[in-house]
Amino acid sequence: MRRLMAAATATGALLLGMPAPAQAERPPGWTSADRTLTWTSPRVVAPGDAAVEFWSGDRLLGRAEEAPDLRTFVLRGSAPRATGDLQVRRGGRRIDAATSRVLPQPADRAPAEPPTLPPNAVDPGVEGPYETMTGEYSLPGVALPGYPAPVEIQAIVVGPRGAPGRRPLAMFLHGRRWTCFVGDDRDALRLRWPCPAGSEPVPSYRGYLQAQRLLASQGHVTVSISANGVNGQDRADADGGAQARSSLIRTHLARWADWAGAGRAGAPAIVRAVPQADLSKVFLVGHSRGGEGAARAALDSLEPPAAAQDGPVRWTIRGMLLIGPTAFGQNPQPDVPSVTILPGCDGDVFNLQGQMYVDAARGAGSGHALHSALYMVGANHGYFNTESTPGQAVAPAWDDFVSDEPDAVCTPEFAPTRLTPGQQQTAGATYIAAAARLFVTGDDRVRPLLDGSGVRAPSAGPARVVAHAIGGNRTPVIIPGPALTVHGGRLCDQIAAEPENACLHPGSPYEDSPHFMPFRTPEPGRHAVALDGPATATLRPARAMPVAGYRALTMRLMVPPNAPATSFDVTVTDDRGRRTELGTATITGLPGSASTVSRWAQEVRLPLPAKVRTVARLDLTPHGDRPAWLIDAWGWNPGSPAPHPAALDRVDLGDLTVKVNDSGVYGLPVRVRGPRPAEVRLFLRDLSTGLTTSWTTAVGPATTRIDVPVPTAATEGGDRSFDVAAKAVRNAVVGDYQGSLQLLDPPSAGNAP
Repeated sequence: MRRLMAAATATGALLLGMPAPAQAERPPGWTSADRTLTWTSPRVVAPGDAAVEFWSGDRLLGRAEEAPDLRTFVLRGSAPRATGDLQVRRGGRRIDAATSRVLPQPADRAPAEPPTLPPNAVDPGVEGPYETMTGEYSLPGVALPGYPAPVEIQAIVVGPRGAPGRRPLAMFLHGRRWTCFVGDDRDALRLRWPCPAGSEPVPSYRGYLQAQRLLASQGHVTVSISANGVNGQDRADADGGAQARSSLIRTHLARWADWAGAGRAGAPAIVRAVPQADLSKVFLVGHSRGGEGAARAALDSLEPPAAAQDGPVRWTIRGMLLIGPTAFGQNPQPDVPSVTILPGCDGDVFNLQGQMYVDAARGAGSGHALHSALYMVGANHGYFNTESTPGQAVAPAWDDFVSDEPDAVCTPEFAPTRLTPGQQQTAGATYIAAAARLFVTGDDRVRPLLDGSGVRAPSAGPARVVAHAIGGNRTPVIIPGPALTVHGGRLCDQIAAEPENACLHPGSPYEDSPHFMPFRTPEPGRHAVALDGPATATLRPARAMPVAGYRALTMRLMVPPNAPATSFDVTVTDDRGRRTELGTATITGLPGSASTVSRWAQEVRLPLPAKVRTVARLDLTPHGDRPAWLIDAWGWNPGSPAPHPAALDRVDLGDLTVKVNDSGVYGLPVRVRGPRPAEVRLFLRDLSTGLTTSWTTAVGPATTRIDVPVPTAATEGGDRSFDVAAKAVRNAVVGDYQGSLQLLDPPSAGNAP
C-alpha cells in the first residue's frame, strides 16, 4: 500500500523550524531531475534489511528506493533543496564513504567482557525426548497486493516423531537478502523475483534447522517459510514489506488451520506425517525484516486489516522471538509477548532499532505482556541463519560485520568476545526455545533468562547474553516524562528538538543508543533521566506510586560502553515521608567499539521491604561522576501473568491528492476500527523542505478523516508533496502507519478532486 510515495518515506526529518538549506554543488554520484534525487554507487550495494536513507549533514531527507541493479538509489516525490553534504546511510552507518565514529571513552580502555552470570535452574537448550522428522512442501504461489509476481508458498517442516495429541506450532520467517544465485559466483547474485533463467532461489528458509530440531525434540511442530517473492519485490513498499510478510505468514497459518481440521487428508505429506498442529498455540520467530513481518502478523491477527486475504483468524499467537528485527513502523502489538535479540556485532541493522519492540510497547495495551530485549555480545546479524553463513550456505555468503581496522569486540579470530557461527547459532536456538517454553507452554522456570533476572543458559556456551524487560509482573514507579520532578539530574529528550535538551551530548547521533532510535524527528514525549554528575538525583513522580506486595525495585540503567563498574546507592521515600535504603545497584558498561552500538540499558534489582507500600521519591546517589541514564523503574514480582489483550482501536492511514484550498486544512482518509476513543501522534513532513511538524489527535470508531494543517507558505510555488506518519499514543495500535498528501497548485490541478 502507498507504493507511489514509498521512496520518499522518512524515518526522521528536520528539526521543526529549521530553514531549508541553500542549493550547493552535489558531490560525485548524485543527480537531481524531475523532483527526484538519485545516488549511483560505484559498486553493487549488497541488499540488506536496514533501509537505505539519504541525508544532508545531520538532516534526514528520506528513505531511498533501490533499483534492480543494486547500484542506483532514488528518492522521489519532491527532492529537497539539498546541500553539498549529501550522505547515504543504512541502519545508522554511512555506506557512501568512510566514516569516523568515536566512542566518548578513553582510547586506552580495552573492552571488558561482562561478568559471568550464574546458570538458570532450567536450561531450555537441552534436547527434548522426541526424535524428529523433516520434510518440505511447495504449493502454488499467492498474489499479494502490488506485487506483479506471485509469492511462493514453500516451507521446511520439522516435527516430533510420536508426540501425543495436538502440538504447538512454531513458524520461522527469514530476513531480506539475495533471492537468486548461480553457483559460487558473487557477481551472479540477484535481488529479483522470479529468478532469471540459469539461476536458482537462495534457500534462506532452510537456515534455522538447528533451532527447529531443538523445538521439535521438545514437542513443537515447526515450519520455516520462504519469502524470496517478497524480498525480490518489496523495494517500493512504504513499510519495507512488513504488510506483505504479515500476509505471507497469515496465509501459511490459514493453510495449517485447514490441515489441522477437515483439510488434513489433502495436506502435504510432511504435514500429515507430523502430529496435528494446535493453532491455539502459535509461536513466531522472525529474523530482521522477517521480525518486523512477524510483529505485524501479531498485530494483524488481533486487529485484522480490512482487506485480509486469509479469511477469519483461526489461530492465536502466544508470543514471538525477533532476531535483529527492523522496526520502521515502531508500532508493536503491545499485548503479544515478545523477546528481541539485539546482536552486539550487527553489521546490517547497525542501530539495533529492534529495541523499539520493548520501548514502544511501554504504556500501551494492558501492560501484562512481557517484552524482553537480549543484548548478545559478539553476535553478528546474519549468522543466526546458516544460509547467511560462509561454509554453511549453498549460495555465496559473507560476514555482515565490516571494519577497516581489526575491531576489539567483533573482528573474528581477533576479538575474544566475537562468537563463532556455531556458537551464535547454538545461543540463538537456546533462547528461541526459552521464549517458546515461556510463552507457549507456560514454563515460568525459564523466565529468569528473559526478564533481566541476571542468569544464563549453560547450553548457550560462551555467549554473553544480557537481558532487560518491561511488562509481566511489574508496576510503574518512574516513567520519565513532564510530570516527573527531577533535582540533581536532568529530564532529557530522547529525540530532541533542541540540542540542550538531548539525552546525549551535542553531536552524538541517535544511533549511539538503540533506546533513542527516532521514528520521526523531532518526536515529543520520549524522555529519560540523565544522571550527569556526582550529586544525588532525586526523582518525584506526580503521585506516590503503589508498590505494596512487590518484592523488588527494578531499574533499566544505562552507562557508556566499556565503563567500569558503576554504582548507585538507592533510597526510596513513601507518601508519609519514611525513607528506606534499598542498597547499591552496580552495572558495568557493555563491550563497545567505534563499530558497535552498545550504549544499552541493563536491568538491576534491589529487594523492596514489605514495609514500603508506596514510592513518592526515588534517590540515586552515584559513586563518582560517570554519566548514566535511567530509562525507567518498576515494582517487580516473579511470575508471568496472562497477557489479557486490551480492547484497542486499529488505525490505518490513507492517501489524499487534492487542490490547494484557502483554509490550509486537509482531511486525510483514515480507517479506525475499535470500541473506544483513542489517541495517535501524527507527523507531517514537507518533502520540499524536509520540515516536520507533529501533533496528537483523538480518533474513534466514527473517525474517517484526520485534519492535517499545512502552513500557507508550504503551499506556494507549485505542487507540493508531504508524507504523513502515525504512532499510537493511547488505546490504539497503528497498522498502515504511512500516508501521503499531495497538494496540487490550481494551474496544474485539472480535474483533481
